[in-house]
Amino acid sequence: MSEVVKVERHDAIAIIKVNNPPVNALSAAVRQGIAAAIKDVSADAGVQGVVLACEGRTFVAGADITEFGKPPQSPGLSEVIALIENCPKPVVASIHGTALGGGLELALGCHFRVANKEARMGLPEVKLGLLPGAGGTQRLPRAVGPELGVKMVVTGDPIGAAEALKNGLIEEIVEGPDAGAEAFIRKAIAEKRPLRKLRDDDSKLAAARADRKIFTDAAAAANKRNRGMDAPLACAEAVSWTLDVPFDEALKKERETFLRLVAGDQSKAQRYAFFAEREAAKISGVPEGTKARPVNQVAVLGAGTMGGGIAMSFVNAGIPVTIIETGEEPLKRGLGIIRKNYEATAARGGMPADAVEKRMALLTGKVGLENVKDADLIIEAVFETMAVKKEVFTALDKYAKPGAILASNTSYLNINEIGSVTKRPQDVLGMHFFSPANVMKLCEIVRAEKTAPDALTTAVNISKKIAKVPAVVGVCDGFVGNRMLAARSKQSEKLLFEGALPQQVDAVVTKFGIPMGPFAMGDLAGLDIGWRSRKDRGIKSEIADALCEAGRFGQKTGKGYYKYEGGSRSPLPDPDVEKLIIDTCARLGLKRREISDDEIHERMIYPMINEGARILEEGIAARPSDIDVVWLYGYGFPVYRGGPMFYADLVGLKHIADRLSYYAKAVNDPSLEPAPLLKKLAAEGKTFASFGKTESKAA
Repeated sequence: MSEVVKVERHDAIAIIKVNNPPVNALSAAVRQGIAAAIKDVSADAGVQGVVLACEGRTFVAGADITEFGKPPQSPGLSEVIALIENCPKPVVASIHGTALGGGLELALGCHFRVANKEARMGLPEVKLGLLPGAGGTQRLPRAVGPELGVKMVVTGDPIGAAEALKNGLIEEIVEGPDAGAEAFIRKAIAEKRPLRKLRDDDSKLAAARADRKIFTDAAAAANKRNRGMDAPLACAEAVSWTLDVPFDEALKKERETFLRLVAGDQSKAQRYAFFAEREAAKISGVPEGTKARPVNQVAVLGAGTMGGGIAMSFVNAGIPVTIIETGEEPLKRGLGIIRKNYEATAARGGMPADAVEKRMALLTGKVGLENVKDADLIIEAVFETMAVKKEVFTALDKYAKPGAILASNTSYLNINEIGSVTKRPQDVLGMHFFSPANVMKLCEIVRAEKTAPDALTTAVNISKKIAKVPAVVGVCDGFVGNRMLAARSKQSEKLLFEGALPQQVDAVVTKFGIPMGPFAMGDLAGLDIGWRSRKDRGIKSEIADALCEAGRFGQKTGKGYYKYEGGSRSPLPDPDVEKLIIDTCARLGLKRREISDDEIHERMIYPMINEGARILEEGIAARPSDIDVVWLYGYGFPVYRGGPMFYADLVGLKHIADRLSYYAKAVNDPSLEPAPLLKKLAAEGKTFASFGKTESKAA
């Protein structure tokens, strides 16, 4: 056969084995090897049955994504699947690990499927802005029914072996699994089981064909959270073809839709985000072969919202945590909230009921910093002022064991300054989690001037272990995410003084695809937090300060930039706020004007891109894609736009630079002048993607 596909014979049973590590991706060589093997066993009179299996830790886990955008190589996956489907001998897919995307489509082309109990199966193409392109939208609903089929295709979420068995995706759960698959095929031959071609089996479609509402309700539920995204709608439409379009015609339409999506900006953005996430974990400037320090025990300082969420993130990954507070009361309260969160998750089926006690058993609550003594990683999540941070790190230097990593969860403050109060600045770094920390995927890892390479490597590795996306950044006020956010916040406030209202600004931002606008987000976070921080730094913000002085702290007080009635979290425009804004402008002698949605869009997004260019110039981020990772996973930037720097390349840097220059003069704001890097790239007709294959201090 080929280097990546071999055939073994166990008397009358042929075992076709794929070996293309690490995930047995369906490269051209794999497709060619399987096609040749199927042709050979089909023609071999001595073969009575076929097992399609994989070496290594997984079944085929998807297409070879590196082939996207390149000239297609024969045979295509659809051709390989047709060969399997038309094989005159029974073919069983032996699934272990994951069968994802093209891997599951390959298995769906087999006459039978078996899996071990740990296996997971799914069609995640939608997460790359695509739909399955080799019959998955047509065969999967025929295997499991259109309701589960549309849910799996539209969400991209996999199912486990037990659910797959219950819904007819697999015939058996086996041990082995290859020995189990071989035993199954021998039994199928002995029982003379008919070869089941899913393409010809419409039995599970009958109910939805008779009552279309069965399908439309399931499709609507699956698409509930996909506002603005092309691929999920295309996926739902493709599954609907199972109800009224002949199979071969539907296959043709599916392929046409795949090609349309793969050429579109949304899929390009989502595929870019896929690679950007993986690239972000690569740290330049760290010697090759640098080993991470062991992390067997974690201490989290502070049992508040952030500390509790951080502790849960580690516990969820099976890592024991000591959560430390200054007194019994806040400790008890914090542990109680964590328990309630776990119980609520278990009640809605998000985790097994017995997992609550298992996770709580990994949590130890203690009073006093001396209890960090056994921790390999210590993360402080205390009050966000430099004086408090320094006090804590001075004490940690005394109590932490040698080699323990001392991490701050600060979102703005200087890690170099924090580390300077210790005798071990090489062990100090930032691990900036995002709220709620047990849910949000990003961890901004801040490298200080003296952070040791192995400490940095450890922070990146442990972040991945607890299912976070790490992004290594340098030291500056606000690092990457909050520094760019500050540029947007400045413009959102200026827009209120110039003529906009909170609801208009927020509507433009959410229309772009960001889940919440700046004013609704301020209400959610609590306006008093920013107020306290501004007072600490001697900064004034006329409108925001006036709201706080009136006791309007946001959702928690029922009033902020918006009003919230009857405990609702839905923001309602408040005439009192409009009056406050107008009165403030009049008092300051500011003339208000009508502001277009286009201007709001440009002033919300382009200044962030401009700040991103400065961040790159300064080496605070190593790559434009690292900035995008921060915004995609920490701030809800829509994945189908790829992140602010990718979006800038789509729009065109010259256009963005020109508009920023225009606004700098029009609203008398020199901070909007294009950054030197943006200006240079725009003048040369280049993109951020072309920037800097050079080293920087941040990554």
